[in-house]
Amino acid sequence: MSWLDAAVSIPTEPTQQAFGYPSLFLLVLIGALVPVVPTGALVSSAAVVATHQTLPYSMLMVFVTASLAAFCGDMALYWLGRRGVGSKNGSRWLEAIRSRAPEDRLEQAQAKLADHDVAVLVLSRLVPAGRIPVMLACLLAEWPLRRFAHGNLPACLAWAVTYQLIGILSGALFDQPWEGVAAAIALTVLVSVAPSLWRRLRGPAKA
Repeated sequence: MSWLDAAVSIPTEPTQQAFGYPSLFLLVLIGALVPVVPTGALVSSAAVVATHQTLPYSMLMVFVTASLAAFCGDMALYWLGRRGVGSKNGSRWLEAIRSRAPEDRLEQAQAKLADHDVAVLVLSRLVPAGRIPVMLACLLAEWPLRRFAHGNLPACLAWAVTYQLIGILSGALFDQPWEGVAAAIALTVLVSVAPSLWRRLRGPAKA
């Protein structure tokens, strides 16, 4: 094998996993703290790659890595938000959470939280842009960290399963991994923008 062949050769599966899982964990963790990283697309893309690997437990590792990173990120953000609620001057983290929770969405989240309690957390992770308003509602309701964790754990597990299934479906439809990754990204983007597009097409709600 020439040096050129070695330079462009595809990394082996163990090498991909050695770098892939820590990268997935870090990116999902950052995405939970700063909701600008498309974490759903990351999980779906990782699941596509896992469907084309022969090593055992690849799919399980994607699930464990994604759900654990999402849980850790949510808990860290909630802890930072609680510090802001308890502080006389607030905090930049609490203000960042407030800025991403429009007043109408916050009111809906508070009403649903009062009616359905912990179950709302599970749904909030599956609904695009639903996580932050519900988290803020929990903060304003002064939920302790343990109570939030009790609802957030199944929420993160359900979220990881949902986006992993999108990746598995995309990977099964195409022979080449990059085609499956492209399809997974397209599906996750469609899932993310569909609710907002529907609200715009429907127009403002009538009184």
